[in-house]
Amino acid sequence: MMDRPSDGRLALLLLLGHMITALEVPLDLPQPPTITHQSPKEYIVDPRENIVIHCEAKGKPHPSFSWTRNGTHFDIDKDPKVTMKPHSGTLVIDISGGEKADAYEAVYQCTAHNQLGSALSNHIIIRQSRSPLWSKEKFSPIVAQEGQSLVLHCRPPAGLPPPIVFWMDNNFQRLPQSRRVSQGLNGDLYFSNVLLEDSRSNYICYARFPHTQTIQQKQPIAVHVIDLDSLNDTMADYFNDTDLFSDKPVDERAPVFLVPSGSLSSQMVLRGEVLELECIADGLPTPAVSWTKLSGEIPGRRASLMNFNKTLRISDVSEADAGEYRCAAGNRLGSVHHTITVSVRAAPYWISAPRNLVLAPLETGVITCRARGHPKPHIRWSMNGLPIEDAPKDPSRKVEDDSIIFSEVQKGSSAVYQCNASNQHGYLLANAFVNVLAEPPRVLTAPNKVYQVIENRPALLECLFFGSPVPAVTWFKDSRSGMLEGDPYVFHKNGTLEIHVSQAVNGGKYTCVARNNLGISENHVYLEVKEPTRILRPPEYRVVQRNRDVLFECKVKHDPSLIPSTSWLKDGGELPDDDRFRAHLDSLTIRGVTESDAGTYTCVTNTSLDQDSASARLTVVGQPDAPTDLELTDPGARSVQLTWTPGHEHNSATKKFLIQYEDGLHQSGVWLNLTEVPGTKTTAHLKLSPYAHYSFRVLALNGVGYSRPSIPSRQYRTNPAAPDDNPSEVKGHGTEHNNLVITWKPLTGLQANGPGLQYTVLWRQQGVEKDWTSVSVANVSKFVVSGTPTFVPYEVMVRAQNAYGPGPEPAAVIGHSGEDFPSAAPGLVAVVVLNSTLAEVHWEHVPARSVRGRLQGYKVHYRRERSLHRHNSHHGEQRSESFGPNRTRGKLPDLHPFSVYSLHVTAFNSRGEGPASTTQRYETPEGVPGVPSFFRVSASDLDSLTLEWAPPHERNGRLTGYTLRYQTVNSSHDVGLLDEMDLLSNQSSVTLHNLHHSTRYKFYFSAKTQQGSGPALTEEAVTILHRAMVSPQVDIATQGWFIGLMSAIALLILILLIVCFIKRNKGGKYPVKEKEDAHGDPEIQPMKEDDITFGEYSEEDRKPLRVSRTPSSGTVPRDGSEDSLVEYADSGDTQFNEDGSFIGQYSGRSGPPSPVINSLV
Repeated sequence: MMDRPSDGRLALLLLLGHMITALEVPLDLPQPPTITHQSPKEYIVDPRENIVIHCEAKGKPHPSFSWTRNGTHFDIDKDPKVTMKPHSGTLVIDISGGEKADAYEAVYQCTAHNQLGSALSNHIIIRQSRSPLWSKEKFSPIVAQEGQSLVLHCRPPAGLPPPIVFWMDNNFQRLPQSRRVSQGLNGDLYFSNVLLEDSRSNYICYARFPHTQTIQQKQPIAVHVIDLDSLNDTMADYFNDTDLFSDKPVDERAPVFLVPSGSLSSQMVLRGEVLELECIADGLPTPAVSWTKLSGEIPGRRASLMNFNKTLRISDVSEADAGEYRCAAGNRLGSVHHTITVSVRAAPYWISAPRNLVLAPLETGVITCRARGHPKPHIRWSMNGLPIEDAPKDPSRKVEDDSIIFSEVQKGSSAVYQCNASNQHGYLLANAFVNVLAEPPRVLTAPNKVYQVIENRPALLECLFFGSPVPAVTWFKDSRSGMLEGDPYVFHKNGTLEIHVSQAVNGGKYTCVARNNLGISENHVYLEVKEPTRILRPPEYRVVQRNRDVLFECKVKHDPSLIPSTSWLKDGGELPDDDRFRAHLDSLTIRGVTESDAGTYTCVTNTSLDQDSASARLTVVGQPDAPTDLELTDPGARSVQLTWTPGHEHNSATKKFLIQYEDGLHQSGVWLNLTEVPGTKTTAHLKLSPYAHYSFRVLALNGVGYSRPSIPSRQYRTNPAAPDDNPSEVKGHGTEHNNLVITWKPLTGLQANGPGLQYTVLWRQQGVEKDWTSVSVANVSKFVVSGTPTFVPYEVMVRAQNAYGPGPEPAAVIGHSGEDFPSAAPGLVAVVVLNSTLAEVHWEHVPARSVRGRLQGYKVHYRRERSLHRHNSHHGEQRSESFGPNRTRGKLPDLHPFSVYSLHVTAFNSRGEGPASTTQRYETPEGVPGVPSFFRVSASDLDSLTLEWAPPHERNGRLTGYTLRYQTVNSSHDVGLLDEMDLLSNQSSVTLHNLHHSTRYKFYFSAKTQQGSGPALTEEAVTILHRAMVSPQVDIATQGWFIGLMSAIALLILILLIVCFIKRNKGGKYPVKEKEDAHGDPEIQPMKEDDITFGEYSEEDRKPLRVSRTPSSGTVPRDGSEDSLVEYADSGDTQFNEDGSFIGQYSGRSGPPSPVINSLV
């Protein structure tokens, strides 16, 4: 047995499995079968039509198909009525010759097979639909006494699927239903109490069978409802004049449930299905039904009351819907309750369905099958249709509960695995294949695809890919100066590049590159960012009178490359077919509007990428006329009744009336709003204040606006009285350590209720003084009490009074006198240094009496005094951290390592900070150093490189030395073994000997203290091929590339001369005219293209020269925008001088890249 992987390894396998299953295997590559289409598990067929059982699958090679019937092999060749569609597993059973469909009722399962595995369909249960006839029966008329309850039974025949039941008469008219008469879930018709009007001879129950679209009809039922006297007369004819019923009519009665019976019942429902609970009651008067959930709340969005509240329907049931539901039926004589206990079970449902897994040889992956249900589902695994325990052993496979883990798979490990999760309520079956492939990347997205997007909208650029191992996808833009990363780009696992908010600068050519260890593939797409279509001047709300013209404008701005189209709508539909409506490119004119033209007009502008719309309403009305005939009645000390006559509404209903008043005593000429009444009323009972001279006016409001004000009413005066209110917003607070400021919001003139308004201000120290101190003031809104103790509570009240008496007794509010600075410093201040950048400060609370106010907290003031390193005596600025009043410790972050700090602690309240504690000094320990100040290659030779550096600016301790690590890097970016050497702290350069010539090296250089090494600087350099290449000159005539170019040109000329000389020696001849046109030696014959022989030209000559140092832009420009990105990725060795000039060497032979060094000035 294999060792069980650790939790971390298993989590990594799960993540890897998720990433790999995102790949869709192209159909031209080998792959096991995948079921793409199949019939439903429960398949009810129409006996009048051929039976078609679907089974479609894909795979490479294309799969073959076989079937089982009731668990055994189904040989379709032996049944001439059964055929299989070509290149498909779909079965067609021909029953047109009179064969019965029920002969083929069975459980079928399809298997799709190729040499890599077998996939299985669900178990498909074929059943014939049935719509049986009602049994012949004859019903005697039902005689019912008025007021009694009645149930008409339907009892439809059992069909497949079950029929839909409804009640109609013999004219196919649905019978009216109500709270009194309704159809139950079982199809019966329930009467809570019958009326004489319920008498009819044609109560017919119909059953519609949806699969066969047939309707069956029950024999009509006759119902005769009679009152007591008629009933006795009728029955006396049959029973020798004997009264069958008493003379007493049916009494009103409290409700009793017809359905369900008893007071308790239970119901089970499956998760995801629809729960229907029903309560139908008998009673007179007709009972009303209501629902509650005893163990929680009924879900609002998924629940609905139907059938006149008699049915509670909850869709998409979840486990939370389990519990006790109570229905209550009540009328004025009483109520009855029934409790239904609902239990929720669940057929298996997926938490994580297994997904296809594509692995490269020796890779690792996992297939997971997780399902839930109630009861808990049982998980069973199969491989290619065989139980996993009976399948061929595979050392790379290990089954662990709901997962199969694959390690170091081989090509022979490809197979299809089936997961079956089942419980007593159903099952789930899923196929997932493991396909072991070794494929280089391929980009599946069409090349040169153009994406168009509107500015400020998201753009999604696809790079669908496949490869095994899973390729890594990178994106480049335009000149491919660097790989895209960070904002505004989002990179999805399927290769898609997303730009959340597209801007014009994002337009251009994008290249996606997919690579794995087997190869590279790339694709180009283009993004065009268009300006949005905007309605710059939308139509505006118009109010016009009849027979006038109206103009709606719609000015549009759009991208020049897009063609817009504009249309107009009225109330969401087309414009009326009327010559009065004239739609133009940017406007709509309606001539001679009528009342029927009122509505909402919408301008809609469309392009191929977006649209914009704007609407405006047209109202063909006028403002109402002012109300008239204002009259005051029912005068009171503080009220009066106002009546008026509305003015003409001008075809727009009055929404409300606004009543305004003028107080001629306090604010003459100023009209203020008093109250509003609905537009249907013409009277208002007005509540008034004492000591005012009122005049009233009324305005009407309709959909257009307010009318003119009415003519004011006569003046109505009220008598003075004592104030009804005291000042509001009473507060007490201190502005100095020895005062109390009492403030309030004064009363308005109308609130004064009389002349001589004053305020009585009262205060006393809470818990100390029993008597109130008071003072009367006028025309102010604050009073200052001086000489108070510091920060003590006071009770404060402000009372209004006028010449007619005081206002009501005010409520006291609590305020505090002023605060003073804290008088004591925190004690026992101590510092605990946690690490080189973090310290924790401890202190003791200051005594409560020393706070002299509300303690707001503590502040720790600290500063860096100096560095412990002799080369750095930096003084830091003062910093502080604040902590809550309940804290006695706090942390100081972002400290400098290897430094001396000082700090002190203060307490503070709203007045400020108190005295500082004793200054504490502490030292931070050493930390790791920062990066060296610089690191560079100063000299290069055949087998040596000289490196220089400077110590870090931030030493963070005593340097103990430096660490240099280096390794070789070849043209395909493969690296060699890593060498490491330690250097002394007083060194600033080193020369590495015995290096390989013409070889690129990568260096990693870091400083270190006793705490460890800091971050490293990296550098690359190349040893030279010949010492002659080392040149300190920068003149172009001495540059290697220039000399190489000139040498190549001279060599080509020499070759041409040699070829011409050889041709001449062969004795070729040509006319004199051609000889003159050649402008050359008359002895030299013209060369044929086939005869020209140049120097040997190898693929190595086409490779770009190598670079020893990457330019600041991070890229190397190349000639031509269409160069392969793959070539660019492999061309990392081009060399530049420090002045930007190119250093290189042309060579006609293949071999290692030319050695290059930097010119040092």
